[in-house]
Amino acid sequence: MHIHTLDRWQHDHQFHLEAQEGERRTYWVVLLTAIMMVVEIVAGHLYGSMALLADGWHMGTHVAALSITLFAYRYTRQNASNPKYSFGTGKVNSLGGFASAVSLGVVALMIGADSLQRLFSPEKIHFNEAITVAIVGLIVNLVSAWLLHGSQAHDHHHHHHDHQKGDSHHHGHHDQNLRAAYLHVLADALTSVLAIVALLFGKSFGWIWMDAAMGLVGAVVISRWSISLLRETSSLLLDSTAKEEITTQIRETIESDADNRIADLHVWRVSTQHHAAILSLVTHNPQGPEHYKVLLDPISGLSHLTVEVNQCEGESCLR
Repeated sequence: MHIHTLDRWQHDHQFHLEAQEGERRTYWVVLLTAIMMVVEIVAGHLYGSMALLADGWHMGTHVAALSITLFAYRYTRQNASNPKYSFGTGKVNSLGGFASAVSLGVVALMIGADSLQRLFSPEKIHFNEAITVAIVGLIVNLVSAWLLHGSQAHDHHHHHHDHQKGDSHHHGHHDQNLRAAYLHVLADALTSVLAIVALLFGKSFGWIWMDAAMGLVGAVVISRWSISLLRETSSLLLDSTAKEEITTQIRETIESDADNRIADLHVWRVSTQHHAAILSLVTHNPQGPEHYKVLLDPISGLSHLTVEVNQCEGESCLR
């Protein structure tokens, strides 16, 4: 006689990212960016460069956004087993990415507004000093991008398609937080390059308007990044239906077994790589829920499955 405890039928909901490497690298990026932010803002005031000042404040908003990223990592880890979250904390990463995307949009608006203002009221700039600070800022951004991209590339290198069902380890390559942080740093690098170009043209040819034009170009590019990230993260946060591919896989797998027919099916993402599904099926030959879970076991990323089995009487219920 076998005695089974309740936990035999239970499972964990740890659909979170254990990305200590990504977190460690992001700490360094926040520190580097925060220091450079202060330097650029102070230098922008001292040398009369609106481009440098805008770049500094641009970095400041990214320090805030990257701090959200770090909060998301820590919160996800600390609440991985918290029963208050029905499907685990997998969406905290996406929430962090969404917040970062919103701040990117705000940054783009700020840069656009500043650029328009500079078009109509240019200021005297100490070009040599401003260019030097902008170049140092660009170097800091490139080092930061290398730190974050190195983490993503490392995780991507170890990514295989043999994930075990219920595996709680995600790869940083798919982590929306790390992607958001990386985009922030790239946006910083872009505005630093634009500031350098604008200052060089201003110094060489007296084309002060170049400063404003470059700012507007940067605002447009950053806006596009922001919209892309908002679409991706909001889709997951709003429980939008999972990709049709996995839904079709579930339906075909169940209905190819015996005379099963799916009456109701809901599939959604609970984190970037994990899906939950609730399905109700009717059949003349009902089996225990475990039978259907075993059938769906090979489907990658299906981590939380609830099955309702209904006995079918007569032919009509299968039509």
